[in-house]
Amino acid sequence: MGHRDIISRALELTDELVVAVAVNPSKKPIFSVEERVDLLRQMVLADMPSRSADVEVGAFDGLIVDHAKERSVGFLVRGLRAYSDFEYEFRMALINRRLTGVETCFLMAAESNSHISSTLIRELARWKKTLPGFVVRALQWKLLQIVGFAGSLGSTLVLACLCLACA
Repeated sequence: MGHRDIISRALELTDELVVAVAVNPSKKPIFSVEERVDLLRQMVLADMPSRSADVEVGAFDGLIVDHAKERSVGFLVRGLRAYSDFEYEFRMALINRRLTGVETCFLMAAESNSHISSTLIRELARWKKTLPGFVVRALQWKLLQIVGFAGSLGSTLVLACLCLACA
């Protein structure tokens, strides 16, 4: 839900949006990079059909600023859920700008999403709790299948590590 909100609002700032999913071998996400890219593509097509042609979803390996420069991206968009996110993101933005000149724009998470994290979503799924309102339907279904529970599902995306870049 949080990524959908940030993507939707970032589209108000630019004509084209590159949604870049990080390949990070030090993390152990539930879904592969390919699955995360596919889930994000599905979400954009389903939830933003009029702007889906303006959104490109893909994966990158390395530094986001290098990927941004390769793609001629004008600025990065990062979502912030809480003040605790800001300190890390602020430092990263300063380093990114120093390395390549690419600026970072911060968008605050919607209040309804500010408490949601991938850790919380994984924990709920582990205890076989349905996830309406926390994740989009396509992700909810896949997540509950992974933990061995596929009961009746409401409409609902677990949020993978993601960085948005605006062209």
